[in-house]
Amino acid sequence: MICALIAAAVGEQTVFVLFGCAFFAALLFVYVFYHTGAVDAGEAKTRLLYLGERKEATYENLRDLNFEYRAGKLSEEDYAMQRAALEDEAAAILAEMESIDNVNKGRRPAGGRA
Repeated sequence: MICALIAAAVGEQTVFVLFGCAFFAALLFVYVFYHTGAVDAGEAKTRLLYLGERKEATYENLRDLNFEYRAGKLSEEDYAMQRAALEDEAAAILAEMESIDNVNKGRRPAGGRA
């Protein structure tokens, strides 16, 4: 009789624990996958904004390169090669930004034909 009572009590605890786990899993599922429908998106990124970010990153890379060269971490050849590559990238970015600005203002891009 006592063994039957103990077995019934253990069975009830197991059912209670399983129910609790299933309930927790259901709540977790709803929390993770439920969307209110309104997604907070950032501003739409235009090509000009993207180029502005790239320009700032390139300038930051040039500053870092100069710092590392002065700290003695780069050889003269590596410094010259990397600096030239970064300056070419910056020039290309600035040229494209100017081209977009000219198009936005209704002018022809520099170097365009009549």
